[in-house]
Amino acid sequence: MMLSKFNHKRMVLWMGVLSLTAVLWSAPAVLPMQSAWAQTSGGVRTLPDFTDLVETVGPSVVNIRTIDKLAANPVAGANPNNGGPSDEELQELFRRFFGMPPPGKPGTPGQPRQPNRPQQQQPEEQPRGVGSGFILTNDGFIMTNAHVVDGADQVIVTLTDKREFTARIVGADKRTDVAVVKIEAGGLPPVKIGDPNRLKVGEWVMAIGSPFGLENTVTAGIVSAKGRDTGDYLPFIQTDVAINPGNSGGPLINMRGEVVGINSQIYSRSGGFMGISFAIPIDEAVQVSTQLRASGRVQRGRLGVGIGDVSKDVAESLGLGKPQGALVSNVEAGSPADKAGLEAGDIILKFDGKRIEKSSDLPRAVGGTKPGTASTVTVFRRGTTKDYPIMVGEFEADKTAQSKPTPEKAATPNATQLLGLTVSDLTDALKKELNLKGGVRVDAVADPALKAGIREGDVVVQVANAEVADVKAFTQLLSRIDKSKPINVLLRRGEWAQYTVIRPR
Repeated sequence: MMLSKFNHKRMVLWMGVLSLTAVLWSAPAVLPMQSAWAQTSGGVRTLPDFTDLVETVGPSVVNIRTIDKLAANPVAGANPNNGGPSDEELQELFRRFFGMPPPGKPGTPGQPRQPNRPQQQQPEEQPRGVGSGFILTNDGFIMTNAHVVDGADQVIVTLTDKREFTARIVGADKRTDVAVVKIEAGGLPPVKIGDPNRLKVGEWVMAIGSPFGLENTVTAGIVSAKGRDTGDYLPFIQTDVAINPGNSGGPLINMRGEVVGINSQIYSRSGGFMGISFAIPIDEAVQVSTQLRASGRVQRGRLGVGIGDVSKDVAESLGLGKPQGALVSNVEAGSPADKAGLEAGDIILKFDGKRIEKSSDLPRAVGGTKPGTASTVTVFRRGTTKDYPIMVGEFEADKTAQSKPTPEKAATPNATQLLGLTVSDLTDALKKELNLKGGVRVDAVADPALKAGIREGDVVVQVANAEVADVKAFTQLLSRIDKSKPINVLLRRGEWAQYTVIRPR
């Protein structure tokens, strides 16, 4: 027993000596480690504090309500929706997009129908939607989304100090979804405009708006991507900032307190936020707002062409090197492009010296050009590149492209079966209708042409960069082509032209 205690004491003593030795040996190493940790912690970025930004920018953000005026007394027996959505559809619409139940209707609980009262014959005000906006100038110009005020009979702007104003719609541009409204007030705090080109992916940004009518709601996130192609004229800023119905038209703000975008769209399968939102770059929006304030509308340049993307297969088969440019699918008769000599099947590589990498670059470049400007279009056609001088026209209104009906089947007897195609010569009437000098009509399709997307009634205009005049020329041309390689074919389908690639058996 004594031995056991003795051994225990010796063990404790030796443990103490070892511990002291470890401390003495490790002491010189501990200090540098602590010093290194301090340096590292000093270089680590902490989460940002948005309180100063909210105090600075918050008073410049406004709430926008829109109101419709509806007739109070529908005719007896008439459909109260006038062919519009049903009550169930309205409930879903208001729930998903406005965050509120639909307003009551005459004859429904909460708004009883009183046909004998004369005041009921007057139009009634019905809430329509809620959005956001921000102050551009101290005398009352406010920017928002076009879809926020589109079709509204009345626009109500509420400031952060709870003052309300009836706003006048100065102008709205649906193509960019930018609108400007004006309130009669002075001494307002305008926002600072930033440069969206300085934004970096991963940078912190903040939004202020009225999601579901909840005024002055602040959300934050990071820039997820830049230059997203979701519209004809705008490369959007993608963020993961929480944006919901009612945020539309509100500002996207950087950490310097500058507005870099207008929150406009979300990607959603549910109608609510799913982590992907889009903002209009503020530099593009300011250009639009300047024109709206000056004339109430936006002037855009136009060429008068229908365009499409250039696929990798088409680019390789044409000898273009890489997929680039905008493929001209049709040319409007009498348009600037028609007068300049552009043709269906051309690939526009540059406009006014600006490189066109993808088809969406062209409408942005042309749309931003003042109508009447003399410009140059660089075109790739049948293996060669050429510049065409062109006078930019003015884009007036949206036009729905309409294709001409497919011509009746030609009864030419000398049909030829090649590459899964049965073709025939074009009639003079068809040439005139399609404004073509030559080509062959597709009368029947089988593989591999069927897999390439060719359909009966299409007109083959070019094969392997060579023009096709008739069936005889078509046959001779195919006899000289290396059928071990993909063959590019330019088709006309009504008024539209497109390339496809046939891979021979």
